Amino acid sequence: METLKLFSHKIWLTLLLALIACSLTACDILPSVTINQTPVIPGQATPQLNTWFQGSPGVQIRYEDWKGNDGDEDTVTIARFDLHDVALSVAYQPDQPLSMNEWMQQEQATAIINGGYFDSDDVATALVVSNGHVSGESYSGFGGMLSVSVQGQTTLRSLAEQPYNPNEDQLTQAVQSSPVLVLHGKKTVFTADSNGARRSVVAMDTAGRLLLIVSPGGAFSLAELAQLLVSSDLSIETALNLDGGASTGLYVNAGSRQVTIDAINDLPLVIVMKRR
Repeated sequence: METLKLFSHKIWLTLLLALIACSLTACDILPSVTINQTPVIPGQATPQLNTWFQGSPGVQIRYEDWKGNDGDEDTVTIARFDLHDVALSVAYQPDQPLSMNEWMQQEQATAIINGGYFDSDDVATALVVSNGHVSGESYSGFGGMLSVSVQGQTTLRSLAEQPYNPNEDQLTQAVQSSPVLVLHGKKTVFTADSNGARRSVVAMDTAGRLLLIVSPGGAFSLAELAQLLVSSDLSIETALNLDGGASTGLYVNAGSRQVTIDAINDLPLVIVMKRR
């Protein structure tokens, strides 16, 4: 008798769960699905490639399918910002690293991308200037720096070509990383292994717009990525590699345009874009 009651209870529970599932489907209450880090909503097509999608003022999003020399390929996400409409800052919390989502909420940002390298104690390995507070020491003779001056000018430069000078560089924001991939529109010469990895890049084009570029699929070496950048139609003047691998992440919240590419690690250092 007890066995029969237990069996009846299991049947009732199974029917109840099936009814709930059907109700959720009917109401379109289904989670978004992520394929190769590109958000896809059930019933909708994946984003169109090679087209600039307008988000909030000064923000555009684009998806491109890039292929390396060995045939490996990845869908690359590109966010482009008009610096007349969007301001750049650097957020740094070595004592309290955050997830990408937590950084977005804390900063109330339009977009966030991971910053430069940090050690096992979550301390940046190079100079960081966050809202005027200076930490660490500058790279010397290599690498590059994204910065904002006290006059509000945003620049991206090679530290080998233009070294950091604390007596002359009056900065409110700065982050350094390595290597510089593109300089004056041409691929640079650098030494790096040939392994593919998740990649993130900050770049400026010939029109002075800032680009945040992420390849989450682990398809490209740095040399391949540099060649893909210069051969693209993005008119890139300067491009700097950021900390990749498990740190690679990009969030954009720009009106109807959303990007969610999560870093695997919590991050102590991020580049923040906000509407002016």
